[in-house]
Amino acid sequence: MSRDSTMIIRNGLIIDGSGDKPVIGDIKISNGVIEQVGKVTGKADEEIDAKGMIVTPGFVDIHTHYDGQVTWSHQVGSSSELGVTTVVMGNCGIGLAPCKSESRELLMKLMEGIEDIPGAVLQEGLPWNWSSFPEYLDALDKRHYDIDIAAQIGHAPLRIHVMGQRGADREPATDSEKAQMARLAQEAVRAGALGFTTSRTIMHKSSDGKHTPSLGAAEDELMTIAQALGDQNQGVLQLVTDFDDVDAEFAMLRRIAEKSGRPLSLTLLQHEHLPDRWRRVMEHMHAANDAGVLMRAQVGARPVALIFSLDLTLCPFSGLPAYEAINHLCLTDKLQRMSDPDTRKAILEQQHDDELYKRRVANFDNLYPLTNPPNYEPRPEDSIAAMARKAGRDPADFVYDYLMTDNGQALLYRPLYNYADQDMEVLREMLLDRDSVPGLSDGGAHYNFICDASFPVYLLTHWARDRSRGQRIALQTLVKWQTHDTAQTVGLNDRGLLKPGYKADVNVIDFDRLRLYRPEIVHDLPAAGRRLAQKAQGIKATIVSGVMTYKDGQFTGCLPGRLVRGAKSLQAVVA
Repeated sequence: MSRDSTMIIRNGLIIDGSGDKPVIGDIKISNGVIEQVGKVTGKADEEIDAKGMIVTPGFVDIHTHYDGQVTWSHQVGSSSELGVTTVVMGNCGIGLAPCKSESRELLMKLMEGIEDIPGAVLQEGLPWNWSSFPEYLDALDKRHYDIDIAAQIGHAPLRIHVMGQRGADREPATDSEKAQMARLAQEAVRAGALGFTTSRTIMHKSSDGKHTPSLGAAEDELMTIAQALGDQNQGVLQLVTDFDDVDAEFAMLRRIAEKSGRPLSLTLLQHEHLPDRWRRVMEHMHAANDAGVLMRAQVGARPVALIFSLDLTLCPFSGLPAYEAINHLCLTDKLQRMSDPDTRKAILEQQHDDELYKRRVANFDNLYPLTNPPNYEPRPEDSIAAMARKAGRDPADFVYDYLMTDNGQALLYRPLYNYADQDMEVLREMLLDRDSVPGLSDGGAHYNFICDASFPVYLLTHWARDRSRGQRIALQTLVKWQTHDTAQTVGLNDRGLLKPGYKADVNVIDFDRLRLYRPEIVHDLPAAGRRLAQKAQGIKATIVSGVMTYKDGQFTGCLPGRLVRGAKSLQAVVA
């Protein structure tokens, strides 16, 4: 089926993205646009019987890192397999353009270190048929995809492009360098970038251990770039920051958003060591929005969690010399060595020197088996520590054996953020906040220790249907958040609603059957690179621009997805 064909989806429970009560009806699609909603007569080139199913707008995921993957793959998985029809990449100040040839290694090290995309994958996969950001967009514009993609320009590549090694080393920018960065950011937005992004967190480091180039960038540098977007009256701002001094940091961000006049969104997380700090952030955000300064907090659908395995980047023994001595081996050989009593004894006798690292990877009280289907809100009694106590064993000894089950493919779930109380009540509060929007899936990144591209599906299944440890949220509210609200946050006002004139991005879902499978390890990247992938059952059809891309979870081979250049307004169709 092509974009200029007609389609009718009949008898579905339409949850249109507005937040209104669902209604049973039909949807007619013509030329990639929704033409009619209600009772539709006549016939179409293709018809879908959605009786007993829900019909929603396609999910819009505004926080991904597919910047590299879209240069070598036409499928934007796992997002495209999970009902997402538009992704926004280039978040957190990371990206691949602009880039001079001599700076490619620097950017690949950043992508490898911050986004956990192996260097070998980037070396083999990236075509590097661009230098400027407009040229990067032109390269993407020549490709077709299973969903729509949109890009933002990151502060790190911008800084390196203008300042070279000085930018990578986080030296202060001169006035002329600030002006040049501002000009290039404005040029990128004119060419179709949705906005400018930056990172101010010490957690972001390149693969050689250096902090991200934008860490500690001066306010006047950020202000100069933001005001360039303001002069263009175009583009959004996005960032992640540690909020070490919440009041001072937020005051700076508010000044930047207010003076530039550009909408700003930021990552909102609950940290284990400061579980209530996020509330102070939201107090400031409420005050800013009340004063007319548009700001949004991006919130996850579940805890931001690490996934451990013997066949992935991390496990509870990572960092221990005895384990690292065999970590380079293939999985088969590693399992054989770990079965040796002497190797086992050597690993279990060692302790982590870095207490912070130990708390992150070997916190057995907040570490859980990742089952199939996955349970992302486990109880304290489900933890490795609790299971070991019940078995009368040491947790490290217990988890050693667990990791070797399933031929070394056993997975562990370590909720790192938003799970300080070992339940999701804090996330429910964040999601329900008037100034938050779902985000943070990081699709296309963290290939070997995070698998959160399924956030949009989980948002619906867990919070509307499956949650047993607290209150749920109305399905129509969740759909609105993940479609209309996310699209509006980044200026894509042509999608996210099932109403006449809107882009025909649609999901037909058997909601009773909608389930996530446990993530699996696949080797489908360039250089036979490894990644975590996740699929779901129950998505009957995903439609992009009026073309079915996935049917019953299977790719149809159609590639109607395109690069989205810049903000979009609603284009009405003749009824």
